[in-house]
Amino acid sequence: MFSIIVAAGWPIWPLLACSVIALALVIERFTSLKTVKVLPPKLLDEAITVSNGSVPGPDVVTKLERNSMLGQVLAAGLRALNANPRCTEDDLRAAMEASGRTVAHKLERYLPALATIASAAPLLGLLGTVIGMIEIFGSQSPGSGAVGSGNPAQLAHGISIALYNTAFGLIVAIPTLIFWRYFRSRVDEYLLNLELSGERFARHLNAMRK
Repeated sequence: MFSIIVAAGWPIWPLLACSVIALALVIERFTSLKTVKVLPPKLLDEAITVSNGSVPGPDVVTKLERNSMLGQVLAAGLRALNANPRCTEDDLRAAMEASGRTVAHKLERYLPALATIASAAPLLGLLGTVIGMIEIFGSQSPGSGAVGSGNPAQLAHGISIALYNTAFGLIVAIPTLIFWRYFRSRVDEYLLNLELSGERFARHLNAMRK
């Protein structure tokens, strides 16, 4: 492997850095986007049960907030009622929507970085290809009209730079793009379910006050 990196020349080092960063981001997103950390299946029903008849105290709300991202959204509605029991329905929804925007930002964290790597890796591979072509043409003797009549070692080095960088750029870009699309669709699904759960909880809290 090290011999391949050496043969590919310096243009492969930015691609190696991109591959390491992409791998770290993929692992981080897999860890952060677990269902139990974002949208626990029974949390909404439990929050509705606990808040039936009266608004839970600050301790219960804090525990709910720390449970998951859905808990943060639901806790925002309960905090609004604790702060002002007579707050309007619009104020209640505004508090939950503000919390929802914060949660959405957390869910989408690092996705732009993955998309950037997926887009930049082929271009970095193309840069290595161009540099390899420069090496190839630089290996030709002045005045020679035929490719390959120059320095064979320099010619082979130029070809290796071109091919290795092109291949490695695609090797980095393709999995990164696949993971980015996967995480993007997963986040979109989470956001939809968070919105529906928040709407259901807001209706519950308004009905509870009547």
